[in-house]
Amino acid sequence: MEVFPEPERSQILLVRRLCNFLTMNFISVLSCLSLLLAVGVAQYPKPCVVPELLSGGLTVMTGDGLISSTGLITYDALGQRMRVKNFGIGDNQDFALDQLMLFREGVYYESNWKTLSCKKMKLDSSFIPMQVPPDAKLMGQVFMGSSSAWGMGVLTNTWYGSLSENGFYSTVFTEIGCIPVSFTSYTPQSGWLTVSTFNWVIGTSNPMDYLPPDFCANSELEETETPHNFFTVMESLAMKSKRIE
Repeated sequence: MEVFPEPERSQILLVRRLCNFLTMNFISVLSCLSLLLAVGVAQYPKPCVVPELLSGGLTVMTGDGLISSTGLITYDALGQRMRVKNFGIGDNQDFALDQLMLFREGVYYESNWKTLSCKKMKLDSSFIPMQVPPDAKLMGQVFMGSSSAWGMGVLTNTWYGSLSENGFYSTVFTEIGCIPVSFTSYTPQSGWLTVSTFNWVIGTSNPMDYLPPDFCANSELEETETPHNFFTVMESLAMKSKRIE
């Protein structure tokens, strides 16, 4: 009968150390997985603020379908300024509306490239970054597209809240990056308004976007009872069919 030699003491210690090492690492792996699971469960979508510099495209549609437009938007939170260039159809005629908001200067330019006319008006200097309002409530979280494979969809959060004058809104932002996707609002005075955005790029491609057109050089500041703000500027676009000169 074959007799195996007894293992040396050093070999026994080595095996014990190896077993202890594997046991400790297994416990560590389980602990890490438990921690990750706890963090994942604890995570809940929270209101967010968009990147400080953005450029992209947008479409605007009123609820009655009388006005629809598409255009470009540039946003600079550092300089507190925004520009929206829209080309669309309203009241059976086309229009080209250029809206430049300079919050630090408290000035709002509304230019019409079709007639080469320009209005210079007061703007409320209270700059509110593009964001999910802090008091917004989460409606739900969904994948736009498909979650079956990478690149087929994007995870989004839908938020809602109330506006002044008995109005309300809903807005969609991406979970990763806090990129705006759409904004829908309703007030009894203005009706429905839907703004959809796309092709966002982080950064500013053209600094000239924040300079008013040349034909605005001689425009004088119009006196108004209350300065414009971001919402009245958007309402100006929604009511464009009533304001075409």
